[in-house]
Amino acid sequence: MTPDSLRSALEEFLGGSRHAVVLEDGARIYDLADSKYSISGEFNKCLLHLWSAERNTVRRVLDAEVRNGNLRLMVQRLGQTRPSKIEICRNTERRTPTARKAARTVYQQHLRRALERNFPGFTVRKLSNAVDLERSFGPIYARGWLRQGRTAFAVLGVNQQETQASIDAALTFGILWLDECRNSADHHTLVEGLKLVLPAGTSALTRERLVHLHPGAAKWQLYEFDERHDSLAEVDFGDHGNVATRLVRCPDESAALERFSESIHRVLTLLPECDVAVLSGAEVVFRWHGLEFARARISHEAGSFRSGQEIAFGVGAEERVLEDHNAAALSDLVNRLRSTRGPQGARHQAFWRLHPECWLESLVVRDVSAIDERLDHGCLYSQVPAFSASDRAMLDILTLTRANRLAGVELKGDEDIHLPLQGLDYWSCVQWHHARGEFQQFGYSPGRELSPADPLLFLVAPTLHIHPATDTVLHYLAPEIEWTLVGIDERWRDEARVIFRKRATGQSLPLRHRETAEILS
Repeated sequence: MTPDSLRSALEEFLGGSRHAVVLEDGARIYDLADSKYSISGEFNKCLLHLWSAERNTVRRVLDAEVRNGNLRLMVQRLGQTRPSKIEICRNTERRTPTARKAARTVYQQHLRRALERNFPGFTVRKLSNAVDLERSFGPIYARGWLRQGRTAFAVLGVNQQETQASIDAALTFGILWLDECRNSADHHTLVEGLKLVLPAGTSALTRERLVHLHPGAAKWQLYEFDERHDSLAEVDFGDHGNVATRLVRCPDESAALERFSESIHRVLTLLPECDVAVLSGAEVVFRWHGLEFARARISHEAGSFRSGQEIAFGVGAEERVLEDHNAAALSDLVNRLRSTRGPQGARHQAFWRLHPECWLESLVVRDVSAIDERLDHGCLYSQVPAFSASDRAMLDILTLTRANRLAGVELKGDEDIHLPLQGLDYWSCVQWHHARGEFQQFGYSPGRELSPADPLLFLVAPTLHIHPATDTVLHYLAPEIEWTLVGIDERWRDEARVIFRKRATGQSLPLRHRETAEILS
């Protein structure tokens, strides 16, 4: 492979791998979620530069191939002749299929014993992790019943060797399993609720979610299972007073735009139609159809207290500081974005496929009232930084209704079974800060008196990419959460046209009939 083809292969793979990990000779050296990289093809060589707060690595790339979804590189260390191997893995799960299957089989045995010991009088039935794609169940979760006479509970558990993402996703599948148990039970059996079993010390996010499920729809019970000591302990999620979340102050946009006016002018000269967004008083970013490709920020000179400004460019974790010698690389990036990332662009191009939610967000931000006539376009914030459980997160869109009621908009460009609970995370974060008056305290919605009512929640996705399980999960949200599911046209990259809206109404109605659909011509 030529240096140019190697660079293209690296850029295409890494551009869509924000959470990939980098392994060298089998050892994990970088996590791209908190690292940066740059790729250069100068002097007829392809150089990969990786860095984080802990280390700095430069390798010459000799060859590359994608195998089993991972990028495998043959590289050469500077000053050495013998090549070594680097593997970049999108999936952090490193166990073999055989090892995963064995761990899940052993876990089922441990879970069965724990259930029999902790719930005397109940019979454990149908405990299995068999794949059932029709009902969206995979092999990760052990599913079964606990039954005593005419009373039963749905049970779903996940073992400690699974990823934290799989553990956090367990509640979605627990709700679906509960619903399936109720649908398949005979009319003499009452499936009272769900017993969800998670590994010890991993239930923080699930606890926050369970607080906002419908208490009258089911008995929700959460347990942590310590496999080493074979102990099962119930977790009290009713105490919602220990939520660890904080809001970031709203930046002064006009001051930031004036501060970075020279840098903004330089980028807009190359791409006048791009969006400029203020992240903080010390940083602004540039986006093309939602894809961030450059940012201007305050920099500090080494060995002095003087500060200046710099422009960094690149897609995803790629980053290069703009200097005279690489100005052509920024121009090349801009030209590629302009030619490939557009409504009529080629679907096979990496830039066209990257981060569809960001693209959809860029359209919604232009006129949020197109999503729902109640929303006020005059007061809108996108990508609001918030911190929860020690992890940084971004709230997609925060806005107000014309009646000054807070509203959150959660966006999905592709099918995602977790859309309802991810929207619930967003709603609970907004509701938490709103109840404490922090939005106006931190400079959001100045001059507007916010309604004391809980925020509204809007879930937006292409109509044919709304997962079939979405309705089922929405049925189990707490009555106080006023959600609206919005289906948009599949050709949304040109314009986000609403096809239907489904709203939660009439909480006094039976659970299965709480929503009403509005079909738009």
